[in-house]
Parts: sequence; C-alpha cells; structure tokens
Amino acid sequence: MFDELDLDDALVSACQEMGYSKPTSIQQLVIPPAMDAKDILACAPTGTGKTAAFLLPAAQFLLDYPRRQPGGVRVLILAPTRELALQVHQQALSLCRFTSLKCGVITGGINYGTDRETLEETPDILVATPGRLFEHIEKESFDCREIEILILDEADRMLDMGFSAIVNQIAAEARWRKQTFLFSATLEGTGIARFASDILKDPVEVSATPSRREHAKILQWLHFADDAQHKFALLTHLLHEDIEKAIVFVKTRDRLMELKARLDSEKLDCCYLQGDMPQDKRNLAMGRFRNGEVNILLATDVAARGIDVADISHVINYDMPRTADVYVHRIGRTGRAGKKGTAISLVEAHDYLIVPKIERYTEQKLKARVIEGLRPKHKAPTLPPKKKKVKTGSKSKKAAAKGKKVRKSKGKSS
Repeated sequence: MFDELDLDDALVSACQEMGYSKPTSIQQLVIPPAMDAKDILACAPTGTGKTAAFLLPAAQFLLDYPRRQPGGVRVLILAPTRELALQVHQQALSLCRFTSLKCGVITGGINYGTDRETLEETPDILVATPGRLFEHIEKESFDCREIEILILDEADRMLDMGFSAIVNQIAAEARWRKQTFLFSATLEGTGIARFASDILKDPVEVSATPSRREHAKILQWLHFADDAQHKFALLTHLLHEDIEKAIVFVKTRDRLMELKARLDSEKLDCCYLQGDMPQDKRNLAMGRFRNGEVNILLATDVAARGIDVADISHVINYDMPRTADVYVHRIGRTGRAGKKGTAISLVEAHDYLIVPKIERYTEQKLKARVIEGLRPKHKAPTLPPKKKKVKTGSKSKKAAAKGKKVRKSKGKSS
C-alpha cells in the first residue's frame, strides 16, 4: 500500500483518488531509495507506473523541504516528446492536487508568451521538452541554479532523437542539484550507459523488466503478406472486425498519409500522428482518439512514443519496426495497467529478418495465423544459416585452404 512508503497523506489520498490501489513493482523499487536521496537509474517501459515512481518521491522531497522564500523551479522533468511532457504534467497535477505545490509545462509548438507566463508563476515542478527548455536557457529566461532534482524520462528516446548533447548541457547548468533520476525503457547498449555515467552519481539501479515477460498478457501473432496489396487487405479485414481502439504503426510520414487516404476510401475513419505536426492538430487528433470519436490512430514511431491512452485493445504493425526494442515500445501501448491486449504484425518477405530478433528479445514466439479468404500464397522465407564466429587464436579456414600458417597469439600482439 502507498501509506507504507512513508508518503505524505496528501499524496496517498491523491493516489487513492486516481484509483491506485497498491504500488507497482517499479514504484516499490524506486520510491524508497529515491526518498533516501539516492540517484536512480531505472529500466521501466511505459505502462509500468514509472511516472508516479519518479513524481511521488520528488513531490515528497518538496513537501519535506518547503520553500523558505520565493524562488525558481526546484524539480525539472525532461521528456522527449510534447505528448509525453503533457501527460507527465497532467499526472503531476493529479498527484499534487491536495498539496500547495505548483506544476508547469513548456514544450515546442506552443507560443513563447505561454512559456513566459508559466515560468513567471515559478512552478515547483516543471515538465519540459529539451529543445524548448534549452532555448529559454540560452535566452536567459530560465535559470537552472535552483533545480534540486533532475528527472529524465524515456532517456533512450532522447538519445534516439539526438538530444544527448542538449540534455548534458542542461545537466551541467543544473550542476548544484541534489539528485538525478534517469528512466529508460531499456538499459542495453553503450549509448545509454555512457549517457547515465555522465549524469548520475553512484546510482541505485533498478529494473521493472517483467516488461518482456509481462508481455505474456499481450497476445502476439503475425500474418504473412504476399505483397503490399495483400497486406492492405489483411489490415482492412482486421480493422472491420470488433476492434475497440487500435494504433496502426507505419514507418514514414509519406507511408502514413498514403495509408490514411486508402483507409478513408474504405470508409474506415481514423486520425493520425506524425512528426512536425502543429501542436493544435496533434491535440485535436489525440482528443478524438481518447474520447472514442475515432477508434483507429495511425502513427509513426517518433510521433507515438510516450502515448498513454487507456483501453487500447490492439496494436497493429502495418510496417515492421527497424529494431526489436522499437517493437517492444510499440506493443507497450496495449495491455496496460494489468489489462490484456493484442499485437498483430503484418510481415512481408523483406520484413522477415526482424522476426527472429524480436522473438529473442521478447523471449516469445510470434506464431503465424491465417484469415480464410486471405491466406498467403507463398511460404514464409527461409532464414539463412547463422555464421559461425571464428575464435581468436584458432586457425582460419581461408588461411588453411591457401596453405598459410596462422600464428597463435602468446599474449602479445604480432
């Protein structure tokens, strides 16, 4: 229970009002060390309760050490996208509703006058996208010196979007801070490790990676498609079925607009999200999707990252993702908050190489299904055999064939 985590009664009451009955695994792992003033390095995909995991200890800190005199922002939360920043801000408002703490948000795509009004109100907690915040730092309209807690949400996405240099500069501007929390959907790869080592000091590392196995609650399968026309026929069949709410992923903006036009011609009403979309149009599209006016959302990966919409029943990969971790991010839009979901991938021959990588990464087999009347004419492609790695110091077959001798290393480079 939340009242066992030494949280203020006002925060516990807010959790109860929001329908949180007990802490999720990531909240149980993060909140105690965070309240002990430790830096946090957390692996936590969306849908695991990560936002409350960093907001609750940050809000508790502000309540334990209230302002003695007016000042600047004390907790700064950086989020990679506008949608995610707005969602985090909304959750901050909900969790702080019974306190006197003020929360603000600034993102790209919004009038600078609105930003100024937000900053003039000196919020205790500010949620921001890195690019827009750095503009304010350069214009000297935002001061980082009073930041006491810096929180990076979806840090892996910030790296993907090329924000590492800006985030490092913001962290350097906020060098007097007491704590830093870094949350990422994956901690794999040298990029995130280097990013974390630059920003964190002796962090407590926690992981809520039942994420991969937890995807057992997401029913996953694939349909083989002979060609683009067959794939579109599969998609329209699926969307005409009883789907409550679905996100359909495509790989580029051009592909998205082409698909939108084709679905319109099939009388399938949908809205869409793509990169470089004006904020008012994005808000309108998300509003229509959230309130059920339309039940199909087309999205590219950049646009859809961080979307947290309740009751998404299906994720459909119309275009397969580039990497297995992007696949996990995509399907994480469904099966949230303990509910079940369905993830369907439409796979053409040129996509098939990613399938075994996804299966290894998720530790789950993607079984093929068929739809009567839309059976594929061709069999699944045969994967090439894996190349055997040649051990260091062993004889090379090529060299042996040419009759060349290969020296064995004796601990020194030859």
